[in-house]
Amino acid sequence: MKMLKSFAMMTAVATAVSTLALAAQAETKIGMITTLSGGGAGLGVDVRDGFMLAIEAAGRDDIEVVIEDDQRKPESAVQIADRMIQSEKVDIMTGIIWSNLAMAVVPAATAQDVFYLSPNAGPSVLAGKRCHKNYFNVAWQNDNLHEAAGAYANDAGLKNSFILAPNYPAGKDALTGYKRMYGGELAGEIYTKLGQTDYAAEIAQIRASGADSVYFFLPGGMGISFLKQYADSGVDLPIVGPAFSFDQGILQAVGAAALGIKNTSQWNKDLDNAANIAFVADFQAKYGRLPSLYASQGFDTANLILSALDKTDVSDQDAFRSALEAADFDSVRGDFKFGPNHHPVQNIYVREVIQEGDVFTNKIIATGLTNHADAYAPECKM
Repeated sequence: MKMLKSFAMMTAVATAVSTLALAAQAETKIGMITTLSGGGAGLGVDVRDGFMLAIEAAGRDDIEVVIEDDQRKPESAVQIADRMIQSEKVDIMTGIIWSNLAMAVVPAATAQDVFYLSPNAGPSVLAGKRCHKNYFNVAWQNDNLHEAAGAYANDAGLKNSFILAPNYPAGKDALTGYKRMYGGELAGEIYTKLGQTDYAAEIAQIRASGADSVYFFLPGGMGISFLKQYADSGVDLPIVGPAFSFDQGILQAVGAAALGIKNTSQWNKDLDNAANIAFVADFQAKYGRLPSLYASQGFDTANLILSALDKTDVSDQDAFRSALEAADFDSVRGDFKFGPNHHPVQNIYVREVIQEGDVFTNKIIATGLTNHADAYAPECKM
């Protein structure tokens, strides 16, 4: 673990230093706080790599990106954010993966007139009552993929789901979203410990529950552990989940146990638009692996920032905010627009886990929700 943490931190420092060298006369400074060590490191690495792919392709010498590892600890994220804002004088912040860290950092950053663009975490409260004019989410509001999964469960005829998620803001939003669209009964509903790796007790509850299906949200290493243990348990109930539990990095670790599982996402590598085709090819050429959902979100976040900087300087906050709201960039999702609370209005797809050669991946099989907006926008009073 120490070696992994050290490697991730060295990688982050190298990225920041190389970007700094390219931007000696930088006029816009971007602070990226993301998870580069520990059980959730793969998610942060993918966001970082997607983001930097776009920044480096732009070839601009007026942008500096400073990257640091939050180690998935709220106290570390807060300390880093304070230093970036007060000492580094960043103009824009991004990168946070986990909603509990976002809740610790985003309100403080926007209160200090810093723009925050989320490439992942989308807590419900920041989409609703605590929205802010300088906060944009470029991924989704936390409930969205789970809402699409609930709608799919109805279409699939599932009537008695057992649902589980970690006990933190995104986990609570996840099950709320699933229940918002799902019309059946619940055989059980439990919240697990964030970072948990042993799911024997939960699987025993599922076995005894009388459920006809399982819905779970367990991102990163949590999902890998659960899927492997579930496959070994002999419980053969169908599983439905969000993309976070069946994304590219997770699938390679889980393997054949995930084949055929349906999951929901606003992006996949087979979306047929020019921006996405180029992104998938360029990412694979640069990093030697297929991009994940997280990488696509990092890439879109960087391109949104670049599109706004093409129109105006970040120091003119009103103009820069308007340029972000316009979302005048080629998203890997195709059409991209923001709702009134600065969260995406977008299609959410149903995917199926498949195998292509030696690689486990996903293919889109249906559109789950079309032009879908989050449920909290009416609560947002900017």
